[in-house]
Amino acid sequence: MNFFLKKVLPYGSLFSLTLIILLMCAVPPISRDALTHHLAIPKLYILHGGIYELPDIMCSYYPGLLDLIYCIPMVFNNDIFPKYIHFFFALLTALLIYIYVQKKMNRLYALLSILFFLSLPVIIKLSITVYVDLGLIFFSFAALLCLLKWHENNFHKWLYLSAICCGLALSTKYNGLLTLFLLTFFTPVIYLNKNKNKKYSQLQACWYGFLFLLISLLIFSPWMTKNYKWTKNPVYPLYQNFFNAPAKTITDDTDDNIKKLSLNHFHIRKYVYKETGWQTISIPVRIFFQGEDDNPKYFDGRLNPLLFFLPFLAFFNFKSNKSQSKEFEKKILLSFSILYILIVFFQVDMRTRWVGPAIPPLILLSSFGLENLFTTLKSDKIKNNINYKILSSVITILLVSMFSLNFIYAYNLFQKTDPLPYIFNQITRAQYIQKYRSEYSALQFANNNLNKDTKILAFFLGDRRYYSNHDINFNRGLFQQIVKRATTEDEILNGLKNNNYTDLIINHAKLNNWIGLEFKENEKKLISLFFNNHTDKIFSKDGHGLYHLK
Repeated sequence: MNFFLKKVLPYGSLFSLTLIILLMCAVPPISRDALTHHLAIPKLYILHGGIYELPDIMCSYYPGLLDLIYCIPMVFNNDIFPKYIHFFFALLTALLIYIYVQKKMNRLYALLSILFFLSLPVIIKLSITVYVDLGLIFFSFAALLCLLKWHENNFHKWLYLSAICCGLALSTKYNGLLTLFLLTFFTPVIYLNKNKNKKYSQLQACWYGFLFLLISLLIFSPWMTKNYKWTKNPVYPLYQNFFNAPAKTITDDTDDNIKKLSLNHFHIRKYVYKETGWQTISIPVRIFFQGEDDNPKYFDGRLNPLLFFLPFLAFFNFKSNKSQSKEFEKKILLSFSILYILIVFFQVDMRTRWVGPAIPPLILLSSFGLENLFTTLKSDKIKNNINYKILSSVITILLVSMFSLNFIYAYNLFQKTDPLPYIFNQITRAQYIQKYRSEYSALQFANNNLNKDTKILAFFLGDRRYYSNHDINFNRGLFQQIVKRATTEDEILNGLKNNNYTDLIINHAKLNNWIGLEFKENEKKLISLFFNNHTDKIFSKDGHGLYHLK
């Protein structure tokens, strides 16, 4: 029985989980960010033969280290392999967790730690999508562990590797700026923990902090140079007021009026989501207990309650021979996680994946907490108590129940993703994509039947440009401006032609709703006359239509 619990169950669970993720990765990409930029921008770079400015795509100004890596399989027309690349960074993070926990505790705790990490709902969801968050999590965690290793090895060499990893985190996503800020601050703190009584120690600590910052920015510098050359702002589109860069024409295809209301994320919580002040303030705690995929009100992702409770147990020291170095590391891990979550909370509306770099440190603390818990249960004081069996049984049931939530999520996501019909050739690639992206058929019809010089204006496709082989734009604001200025339907046609548009792809339901909300009666009549007299509907399926301008 002991062999089953310590060997068969954890290894079997890890193997099953990995197999499920690999199967879910084996289908064509359908996630929004993959189709708007993580695959779409590499596709444009490949067609162009190199990196070039895309002023209509704001995401193209973001750091793109992983996006460039995705270019490699895409050169060979493989857009599924980027999912495996992204998942590989989750496995690398799990490897770092395993090495750390095995050294500090033992192999069983290390195995449980990586199983806990890889089975977290938000990690599973990221592992099967072409995003970049797992790369950010890996590089941020590697930078933090190298900094701790620098402390452990009396400040030799590891600082440089930590700074390089931090620079790579910056090169992956702008959220890496939080990692840079925190670790630059932690560097002097870590140094002074062992050297506060030495002469000039504070000066030396500041020097190490500056050195960490300098090396990190040096690694990040190619992306800053690119943006500065194009926009005069090295971190465009961030901090525009500070750098005072010239305005850019950016596509905006959001399906709500939040931006028009100029609301910050706290106002959105109050007026859009109808949350009370206490509900909003408690978000840094709620993310561990509430979560729902694709629902921004509930943070667009899920964690697990154990990730909240177990780290607290890490600081209950039941052993008499506690290590000061180990306790200091725990404090650094906890400080990094809490500060990262709080900064995200105050800066932007909360998304679970945006606090991803805080997850691995919490996993380590959860391992320490679990060790403390079982050490306490095995102590003679409790073991000899008549209620020992009842207490240990209740705790075990609670732990297993909360842990099983991860595997229930994995099963439900597997059902939703439904990869087996595609893997076993029961449905085609086009049929699979169409099931999840209803605009796909219209885009494919355009790809197969329209000329190469076609330019498409798309309405309410969510900026998902990847599956279009034509020049496609999502700036419906241009159409609105043309209609507002027009006095006849001919002027609408001429306005579109003057901008070189030849065709329109429309989400019928959302376009009709938008027209009803945004236009006056006379303007609605002009739009109706324009579509009746100056367009030909050449394709329609699943609520989407392709219209050719006469």
